[in-house]
Amino acid sequence: MEYWFYHLEASTVEGVLPGLLEKTLQKGWRALVKLPESQLSEMDDYLWAYKDDSFLPHGRDDEPMADQQPVTLSAAAKTAEGHQAVFLLGGAEVENMSGVERCMVMINGRSESDVTRERKRWKDLKETGASLSYYQQNDRGGWEKKA
Repeated sequence: MEYWFYHLEASTVEGVLPGLLEKTLQKGWRALVKLPESQLSEMDDYLWAYKDDSFLPHGRDDEPMADQQPVTLSAAAKTAEGHQAVFLLGGAEVENMSGVERCMVMINGRSESDVTRERKRWKDLKETGASLSYYQQNDRGGWEKKA
């Protein structure tokens, strides 16, 4: 499994996540988006309406038939089984990552506590020998691979 860290500078998670989810779905992968409970409802609404001419099919794991959607939103998931991609927002963690191909860790670069927390996650994963990549957003919104 690969871990890709995305350090946001010029954009918000809402500005970046839909595009990353679209790329994930193009690969034929199912995605789990793990985020704090306080952001769950807002993200759910956002993914239905982020574009005038499109939406991202998804479901919340606390609602019926979420397992039939290509994208699952969750504040409580302990396992990522059945998903090939995991997106971690706001310091979220998933205990069981069995079957996951790639985990994307989203970092709010405007929050020192987010940056500090995710530096620790990077360090801890590096010590286990995990495959890590680090992308930092430039001021034009493009991504530069840093590690």
